[in-house]
Amino acid sequence: MITLTETARDKIREYVDGADDECIGIRVLAAKVGRHTFRYQMQLTRAQDLIDGDTSVDFDGFSVVLDAQTAELMSGATLDFLTLETGEGFEIRNPAADPGWEDPLYQKVQRVIDEKVLPVVGAHGGWVELERIEGDTAFVSLGGGCQGCSSAGFTLTAGIESAICHEVDEIDHVVDVTDHRAGAQPFYKD
Repeated sequence: MITLTETARDKIREYVDGADDECIGIRVLAAKVGRHTFRYQMQLTRAQDLIDGDTSVDFDGFSVVLDAQTAELMSGATLDFLTLETGEGFEIRNPAADPGWEDPLYQKVQRVIDEKVLPVVGAHGGWVELERIEGDTAFVSLGGGCQGCSSAGFTLTAGIESAICHEVDEIDHVVDVTDHRAGAQPFYKD
């Protein structure tokens, strides 16, 4: 099931207390959009919004509601609330989103993708996944707003490849293995 850090509990309780009297907590929705990439939504919810199959996890003074698919996709996940120099917001640490790389080189490249690349492309509704590494070349796939985008080549060379090659000495090239013809509505953000 899902767990909440103390800071996440405090922030959710603040939102619920500031809502109308019918608010019972938050609904979390998860959708798998890549092999290890998920899209999440959170919204305040009321008792009358509950549907058959929902799981409700009770915390002190509020509930976290998950539909059946989300409960399965987020099994073992932790919801946290972070305050950083760049801003604040919820973070979901989901074991299902961990590709489980054991090789230290894969881990280094994945860390660059997670920390440097995803925040930028995610702002435009896109995502990037590490597929494999062969020699000094990392192979990635792009999705969401990046799949089919007319600027995907520029994003790859000026953004993704630049960040990975700068941070990971063992990598000299990054290759996009995405079928961009299959992309729909580039720049469109759900």
